[in-house]
Amino acid sequence: MPIRELNHFFVRAADLEATRQFYTEILGFEVMPRPDFPFPGYWMGVNGSIQVHVGPSDIPNRQMYYLGTPDDAADGQSGVIDHVAFLADDPAGFVERFRARGIEFRPRHLPDSNLFQLFIRDPNGVVIELNFFGITAAPDWGGEDYSKMTRVN
Repeated sequence: MPIRELNHFFVRAADLEATRQFYTEILGFEVMPRPDFPFPGYWMGVNGSIQVHVGPSDIPNRQMYYLGTPDDAADGQSGVIDHVAFLADDPAGFVERFRARGIEFRPRHLPDSNLFQLFIRDPNGVVIELNFFGITAAPDWGGEDYSKMTRVN
């Protein structure tokens, strides 16, 4: 019984509404119907599929509701998860949106794979990677060319 796909990831949000706004207004997700969990939050996704579940970080007894959250869990950043990646279209549109809103981004290009990437952080410090395949020439947005980076053996 193989795993078929990632259903979603959960973010304990320091600011629930700012996090919802980021995923909907910046990344283009839609708020989706969510079960009546005993804590507030949102399910968000695209094309009818849930990708992100958010709930408030500062609720009492959060370890009872969030099974991956012990009493001493740190807030912010990504813990042992370095980043979460999404396939996306229209890199120029994302760059324009990021610049218009003053959102810092880090571009990367993998020319051998015709892959262009944009990295940003959500309001909680989670690194989001947007992957754009089929890019044969890196746009002039700066960033790193992975093919020229120092190799680790």
